[in-house]
Amino acid sequence: MPQSSHERVAELHNLAGHAHFAAAVAHGKGDHLTAHELSVQAHEHSTNARKHSEELAAKGGKG
Repeated sequence: MPQSSHERVAELHNLAGHAHFAAAVAHGKGDHLTAHELSVQAHEHSTNARKHSEELAAKGGKG
């Protein structure tokens, strides 16, 4: 079954949140390289979520 636009945006936001959390855990353990990589990944997910949110809003929230 195809994923709705709303579900995709929510998934991207969740992925970003998970990556931010994992980065914080890695940083807390002193693994700064992994923390940086996860932070970059979180930023990419956040950027994609914003892009999809804007596209969805431009369509009037339908999708």
